Amino acid sequence: MRGGPEWHRILHRSARVTLAASVGFYLFVYGLDEPVLALYALFAPISLGLLSPIPGSGRQRAEVMLKALPVGLGLVALGTVLAVQTWAAVLGMLVVGFLVAFAAIAGPRPAGAAPGLQLFYILACFPPYEPDTLGLRLAGLTFGVVALVLAELFVLPSPPDPTYRTSLAQALATARDTITGISGLSPQELRQAGARLRLSGIPPAQRPAGPGRAVRGLAQAGSAARRLLEQLAHLTEIGALRDLVRDGTGSSRDGTDTALGSLLPRVVLLLDETVAALRTGRAAPGPQRMDEAIDDFQRMRVRQAAGPPDKVPPADVLRRQAALLAVAESVRALEISVRVGLDGRRTPPIEPRELFWYTHAATPELWLRRITGNMTPRSVQFHNALRIAVALAAARLVAGSLDLTHGFWVLLAVLTLSRTSVLETWSAIRQAVIGNLLGAVAAGALLIGLGQHTEAYAAILAPAMLIAFSLGPLLGLACAQGLFTLVVATAFAQIAPASWRLAEARIVDVVTGSAIGLLCGMLAWPAGARAEVRRTMAGLLHECGPLIRGTVAMLAAVPPGSVPAPATLPALHRLRLAESAYAQFRSEPASDAHVRADWHAVLITAHHILLGAQWLPRFDLPATALPQEAADGARARARALAQTTDGLAALCAGRRPRTSGTVPPPGEPAGPPLPVLVDLDMWLRSLTAQLTRIEAGLPEAIRRPPRGTTALGTKGSGSGPAGPDVGRAP
Repeated sequence: MRGGPEWHRILHRSARVTLAASVGFYLFVYGLDEPVLALYALFAPISLGLLSPIPGSGRQRAEVMLKALPVGLGLVALGTVLAVQTWAAVLGMLVVGFLVAFAAIAGPRPAGAAPGLQLFYILACFPPYEPDTLGLRLAGLTFGVVALVLAELFVLPSPPDPTYRTSLAQALATARDTITGISGLSPQELRQAGARLRLSGIPPAQRPAGPGRAVRGLAQAGSAARRLLEQLAHLTEIGALRDLVRDGTGSSRDGTDTALGSLLPRVVLLLDETVAALRTGRAAPGPQRMDEAIDDFQRMRVRQAAGPPDKVPPADVLRRQAALLAVAESVRALEISVRVGLDGRRTPPIEPRELFWYTHAATPELWLRRITGNMTPRSVQFHNALRIAVALAAARLVAGSLDLTHGFWVLLAVLTLSRTSVLETWSAIRQAVIGNLLGAVAAGALLIGLGQHTEAYAAILAPAMLIAFSLGPLLGLACAQGLFTLVVATAFAQIAPASWRLAEARIVDVVTGSAIGLLCGMLAWPAGARAEVRRTMAGLLHECGPLIRGTVAMLAAVPPGSVPAPATLPALHRLRLAESAYAQFRSEPASDAHVRADWHAVLITAHHILLGAQWLPRFDLPATALPQEAADGARARARALAQTTDGLAALCAGRRPRTSGTVPPPGEPAGPPLPVLVDLDMWLRSLTAQLTRIEAGLPEAIRRPPRGTTALGTKGSGSGPAGPDVGRAP
C-alpha cells in the first residue's frame, strides 16, 4: 500500500474523475432522461481520467485531453458506422487499435491518452447499430471530456514535476565543478550523477521522447551529459583529471601548459553559460566559438610537437591535452543540443551533420523518420501496437460472433489487463479474475437487494466511484477490479432495468477477454522487451566494430585522406532502436533481475564510439602519413576492439562468439609523440576500459558462452559472426 504524496495524488485524481463523471450522468439521466448522453458523459471521464495514464500536471493533462477530444469524436463516429456488421467492426478495431497504440512513438503524453481513445471506438462499435444516436453520443462525449478538463484545471490540480532542463542543469553543474576541481567527486558519484538523467528516472511528462526538434535536442543533450560525466569518471579513475586541472589553471610547479590553458577556461565558460541557459529556459545570445577554440588548440599542439625536441611536451602532458580535447568536443555537442532544445527552430547544417541532422530537417521529415524508424520488427513500439491491435480485433470478433451480453467488457479486459510480456499479463489476469469474482458476487447481492429502486443506486454511485477510484490503485489490481465491477453494476442499473445476471455477464466477459489477451501475449513477443533489448544491443555492438576500424583506417591511411570516413547512420539507427527497447525494459517488473546487464553502459559506449568516429577525423586528420609502426599498432588495436564488440554482440544475441580477439594492454603509442597518435590512443584506451566493464557486468547467464568456448573466443572451430538481427533470447 502506498502513502504520502502518492496517496494524495490518487485521492485527488479520484475526486476529479468522480466529480466530472457524476455531473453529466446525473444531469442526463434524471434531468433530461437521455440514457445515451448519460452513458457517454459517464464513460468519457473514466476513460481519459482513470484508465488512461496521462502524465503531467493538471494543466498538462487538460491540454492533452482537449487535443484528444476531436480524435475521440472521430473514433466514436467511426465506431457507430462500422457497428453495422461484425466484420466491419473487427477490421476497424484492427486498424484503430494499431494506429492509436503506435502513437506512443510521439511521446509519453500521446501514449497515455491511447487507452481512452481506444475505448471511445470500442464503446461505439458494439450493437445496437443506431446511427441516429450519433449526435447524442458525440454530445455526451464532449460534455464528459470538457467536464474532466475543468476538473483537472480547478479541482485539486496536480503541480508540475521538475523539468528535464532542471535535471540536466544539475548534471552539467556537477561536471563544471569537477573540471574546475571544486567538487572532488569519486568516479562512482560521477556515474551516479549521469544515471540520474536516465529517462526511467524522469517523470514521464518531462521525458524528451517526442519527434520534434526541441525534444530531440534535449534528448541528445542528456546523452551528451551522461557521456561527459562518464569521461570525467574515467579520467578520475586513472588520475588524469587532477593533473589536467592543475596544468590548465597554472597551479603546477612548471606553470600553465599553453595549450591546456587556452582551452580549459573556454570549456568551463561554455558549461557555465549552458547551465544558466537551462535554468532560465533561454539560450545564450550569439553563437559559441568552441569550434574556433578547438582549432586553435590543435594548431598550438601541432606547433609544440614540431618544435625543438627540448620544447616538445612529454607524453603525459600530451595525454592530458588529448583528454581535454575529448571533453571539449563533448561540451561542444552538449551546448549545441541545448541551444536547439531551448530554441526549437531550424538551423543551418551543423557539423557533424549525421549527429545533428535534425537541426536543419523540416518537421514533416522529423515525423517521417520517427515513423519509418519504428516500422520494423525490431521496434518495441511496433511490437506493442501490433500485439494490442490483434488482441482487440480478436476480442471484438469473439464478442460479436458469440453475441456476448455487454461484449464491450471483453475488449475492456483485453485493453486494461494486457501487458508487454506474458508473465506480466498472467499476473494481472490472475488478480483481475479473483477481484471480479468477488466483485460479481457483491454486485449480484446488491442488484438482488435493491431491485429496481433507482434512487438507491443514484445515492450509491458517486460514493462508490470515489471509493473505488481511490482504494483500487492503493490496494492492488484485484481490489480495483472488484470495486470497478460494483461501480459498473450501480451505473447500468440506472440506465436500464438490471438483475443479478448483469454481474454474471461481467465475470464471463472479463474471463473471455483475459483468455484472449493471454493467448495473444503468448503468441506475440511473449518475453516483452527482455529479449528485444538483447537483440538491439547486439545489433548496436555489431555496428560499433566497423566504426572503430573505419576511424583508425582513415587516420592511418596512406596517403592521408585516401580512405573515406566510416558511415555512422547504421549505428545511429541501431542506437535509437536500442534506446527505445531499453526504455521499455526499464519499465517492466524486475522478475528477471538475475539476468540483467548494464545495458546503459552499452548505450554510453556507443555514444562515445559515434562521437569519436566524428571528431577524430575532423580534428586529427594528419597532413602527412603516420609512421608505419604507429599505423600498424593502431590498426591492430582497432581490430582487437572490433573483435571484442563482435564477441559481446554474439553473447548478447545468445550465440557463440566466432573470434578470440584480445585487446593488447595499452602502452605508450608507437612512434613520435604526434597529437593524432595520442588522441587516438586515449580514445582506444577509453573504449577498452568501457568494453571491459561491460563484459564484467554481464550476468553469468549471458556471459557464460556455450560449452567449449571462452568468453570472447573459441576452442576449435568457430561459428559464423553474430549478426545484428539474429540470435536467441534466453
